[in-house]
Amino acid sequence: MRKSTSIIAASLVALGLVASGCSTKGGKSQQQSTDDSGVKTDYGVTDSKITLGAMTDNSGVFKVIGLDITHGNQLWADEVNAAGGICGRDIEILTRDHGYAADKAVTQYAEIKDKVAGMVQMLGSPVVSALKPQVVSDNILTVPASYTSHILDSPQVLMVGATYDLEMINGLAWLQGQGMIKDGDKIGHIFVDSEYGASGREGSAFYAKQHNLNVVEIKVTASDVDMAASVTKLKGEGVSAIAMTTTPKAMASISLQNVAQGLNVQLIGNSPTWDPTLLGTPAKESFVNYHRATSWANFGADIPAVADLKALYEGKFTEPGSSSVTSGYAAGLAFGAILKKACDDKDLTRDGIVKAASNVKVDTKGLMGKLDFSKPGTPGTRESFIMGVDLNSPDGDVIVADLKASKDALAQKLPYEK
Repeated sequence: MRKSTSIIAASLVALGLVASGCSTKGGKSQQQSTDDSGVKTDYGVTDSKITLGAMTDNSGVFKVIGLDITHGNQLWADEVNAAGGICGRDIEILTRDHGYAADKAVTQYAEIKDKVAGMVQMLGSPVVSALKPQVVSDNILTVPASYTSHILDSPQVLMVGATYDLEMINGLAWLQGQGMIKDGDKIGHIFVDSEYGASGREGSAFYAKQHNLNVVEIKVTASDVDMAASVTKLKGEGVSAIAMTTTPKAMASISLQNVAQGLNVQLIGNSPTWDPTLLGTPAKESFVNYHRATSWANFGADIPAVADLKALYEGKFTEPGSSSVTSGYAAGLAFGAILKKACDDKDLTRDGIVKAASNVKVDTKGLMGKLDFSKPGTPGTRESFIMGVDLNSPDGDVIVADLKASKDALAQKLPYEK
């Protein structure tokens, strides 16, 4: 595709005129152009390519999850490109590994922000918290791989999944539906002292208020992996279940101590509490008591779209995949639908992409719930699968309850919901 520039920059400079298509957001001016088909473009879009960023964790505490999400992003891009691209352009993903360190992510963002049309992944609550003001200022549509409801105050944030509080509400509702907890019970909640943990805690607090539960709360750090003392405390409190908004290694320690100390209560976790490498740890036999709420189907699910994705994955990667691959691929599907809408609207500028997002609905074919981004202040879905552990499954996951938004999750009014 050959582009015809809409503004003759040299002439305008000579005449001292200001080009209306020129933006100063993102730290430097970016001249707006219009291609031969009338599509406006600016950052990250050339006549042959749309570049999206992926800021992920490939070396820190969530590295297994980060790698799988990134693999899912790339599988989507490869599939789109094989089919001819979007708006006559291939998708390229520019990836950076911040290792779950916000300060490193800030430096990386400054390096790539002017090279991308949007961010198909930004992993980590501390990272998203640090970069969100800049994302808003630069008007970059961003898919956070972080699901706290407190970042939903801006149209630049595209949440492709239920928030952590909604996950926790759905998880506790499932436990109660199975008779594992009841109104008036005392439960524990171990959570990371971060935006991630705080959001999960808001879910347990809301559910507790609706069902007269007493919640014993324990804060930990993202680097804490020995949960023996925390489980001892909860055993002394006489809890009937433990909610977890932690890292996978911390969850494994909680699960192991739950059995070792003879507590043997049910464990319910947020989506990031699991990764398949835990199947190779001494805790694996204790996972019989563990379930988690997640927005995405696992690789062993009997769903045609999952089988197709699994085949794509196994054709390119040798490591066992997980539902995080599904997450990354679904994020791509959502972003792709938005780019197609922006193309139809003849506006692939950052502004056009952000505007297109609010007019898009996506049927993921069962990979996750149907996505609707039209309601400000809310995630794309409120539904969760409930997963258990299957030691014979490559990714360790098994769906024990299909996609559903519990009545309490539907009733929860999120901070910026309108």
